[in-house]
Amino acid sequence: MRWAPTLARRVIAFFPALLRLVEGVHADQPFVLLPFQQFIVGSLFGWRGRDGFRRFRHAYVEIAKGGGKSPMLAGLLLYALVEDGEAGAEIYAAAVTREQAKIVFADAAKMALASPGLAKRLVIGENNIAYETTRSFIRPVSSEARSLDGRRVHIAGVDELHEHPTALVTDKMRAGTKGRRQPLVVEITNAGYDRRSVCWQHHEYSRRVLEGLTEDEAWFAYVCQLDACAACRADGALQPREECATCDSWRDEHVWLKANPGLGPIVTLRYLREQVREAVGMPAKESLIRRLNFCHWTDAINRWLDMEAWHACTDAVTDAELLGQVCFAGLDLGQSDDFSALALLWLLEDGRAAVRMRYWLPEVALATPGRPYDAWRAAGRLTVTDGTITDYDLVERDVIEACRTGGVRELAYDKRFAAQMALHLEGAGLTVVDMPQGYALNEALRKINDLVKTRRLVHGGDPILAWMAANAVVRQGARGEVRLDKDKAQDKIDGVAALAMALARAMVHPHTRSIYETRGIRTA
Repeated sequence: MRWAPTLARRVIAFFPALLRLVEGVHADQPFVLLPFQQFIVGSLFGWRGRDGFRRFRHAYVEIAKGGGKSPMLAGLLLYALVEDGEAGAEIYAAAVTREQAKIVFADAAKMALASPGLAKRLVIGENNIAYETTRSFIRPVSSEARSLDGRRVHIAGVDELHEHPTALVTDKMRAGTKGRRQPLVVEITNAGYDRRSVCWQHHEYSRRVLEGLTEDEAWFAYVCQLDACAACRADGALQPREECATCDSWRDEHVWLKANPGLGPIVTLRYLREQVREAVGMPAKESLIRRLNFCHWTDAINRWLDMEAWHACTDAVTDAELLGQVCFAGLDLGQSDDFSALALLWLLEDGRAAVRMRYWLPEVALATPGRPYDAWRAAGRLTVTDGTITDYDLVERDVIEACRTGGVRELAYDKRFAAQMALHLEGAGLTVVDMPQGYALNEALRKINDLVKTRRLVHGGDPILAWMAANAVVRQGARGEVRLDKDKAQDKIDGVAALAMALARAMVHPHTRSIYETRGIRTA
């Protein structure tokens, strides 16, 4: 790798020398790049690979809303058009929809028209900016009408990656770079919410590159976000925890610069203060404002549980408190590389429900990007079995031991996935009950929600169960009944399913003592 400061300074100087800002309070002023913008464009064009061409072939830039990403990308495309010296360069402003693709393209066209130095060199049309000297152009393209096929991409700017339902656009742009000497695909985005999306995959890949966990000399990453504290990071948190007093808080002005590197010149304090006031005053807007303005990857849009209430249920119970208490268990047995989860649930005489969890995962799943499996294993919360599929013999032994130690009265399982293991567990002296998932868990799911809202679910701050609870969404039936929706959940929810199965048995068991038996019925 070789750093070429002259080339970096050249692209940085291009912006104020030839480009003018075209909108807002800074309209008609020279486009002077802020320090963070200088770092991005300077790095992309200043670093050279071993072959002498550009080092970076893919760039991922995640900055809060209104941070100047689109104008910067438009200027970068104009620089590549007239200064790269690439014959027949095809440069694209790409997005899911044509309307979105034209945002960056329109910025480029407006800046080119406002620049005497560029306007006389370029032919600027409604959907094309041509540089006839090198037979090169900039055009908007989208996934609509199959306009991504057959491109020979020199540079592509992919806008709003968090809105892309699939990797189609970025994959097509990347595929079109074959045959180019120094192609570059630049993705700009806000934070998103879907942890199955291409945006989340590239976010997590970028994090691993930045942390030195993945080596990729051709991948440039610039990710802005608020930080989790050291203790929460050690526990596997990838972003601040709302319930932690030492993690960065989106309500704290002193940390806003982390997600908004253009704070002041581009994004004003007044604007962010207004956004925070709205989020505090209108909780329904909180998730959106945290995501867009503070780069917080929020949970599923239709999240089932109130996670603020969930995080208030972090009390732990001692083994002594559990002696003599009624215990039920639920086993959600994963398939191949999936989680297997065991929930042990004790119904306490004060009306609380205490839960302790066990989880198993095959070693091959540790390579899944974006998940803190290693941290959970190191903390002793996750058992990893050798190979590509879960070692069910080990799971079986652990389940038998846990149920005997916990004094489990009944173990619920789903015979579709655990019929064979259930026979072995029954042979070991456990009472096992087939508990189909789906709407059969309706009452248990409603009870979980109630326990969380009333702060009576005691989960001891289990980070894996919290992650799964945040992933969980429910589907509603024709009569208002609910079921877990694994297809729409943003990630794994196996622990929640196991907990619901255990609670379902507890609710119907004839020997379960009701809270009314221990304290009577209150009339006021």
